[in-house]
Amino acid sequence: MTTTHTLSDVAAISLAAVRTLEQHGLDYCCGGKQNFGEACAAKGLNPDSVMQEIEQAKAGSAEERDWHTAPLGELAQHIVATHHAYLKRELPVLSARMDKVQEVHGPSDAETLARMGGVFAALREEMELHMHKEEAILFPFIERYGVAEAKGIPMPPVPFGTIANPIAMMEREHKSAGGALLEIRALTHDYLLPPYACSTVAALYAGLQILEADLHVHIHLENNILFPRAIALEKR
Repeated sequence: MTTTHTLSDVAAISLAAVRTLEQHGLDYCCGGKQNFGEACAAKGLNPDSVMQEIEQAKAGSAEERDWHTAPLGELAQHIVATHHAYLKRELPVLSARMDKVQEVHGPSDAETLARMGGVFAALREEMELHMHKEEAILFPFIERYGVAEAKGIPMPPVPFGTIANPIAMMEREHKSAGGALLEIRALTHDYLLPPYACSTVAALYAGLQILEADLHVHIHLENNILFPRAIALEKR
């Protein structure tokens, strides 16, 4: 791996690489098509130094599943069992915290809290529908592609012309989710607790930050590994 690769290429090395990119504020998720060296330079970082950090982090981490070579069905099931399950569990919890914070602290910070509540509500609605479409429509076809690859038989026909069509829709929704995460980060000033913060505000901010980190990995696994592999199989 060199500094001429894209951020998504670098992130795909391992979760250790993902964590290092996040520490430096490098958007490997929706901004994954950026050149790694150029993205580092734009933030005043030395690309070679960051790459060295990534290699050291990878060497010091436990062995991870290589999702580039794992069966497609296994990767799709991992995303559902890990990231979809997390969202289904945590989005309602964060909504309840958001409502409580708005109710108690609304008068202290009406404009910011109202805007943050609106952005989060739209993100939750979009992600819940997004997950349903993936689990009911797209992922079953991707799993069938994986089975066809393993058996060495032609890819099964799909009712939407090409699998690239629903994938393009999912990627647009990922971009929208990424934009919502950026807006929430801006509204919270990088999750800096406001002067009026109580334990519920602290829990909300912590939960939102964890949500951001999980969604980044979630979107990365789909945009940069699962979807390109499925499209490549169809073109084979």
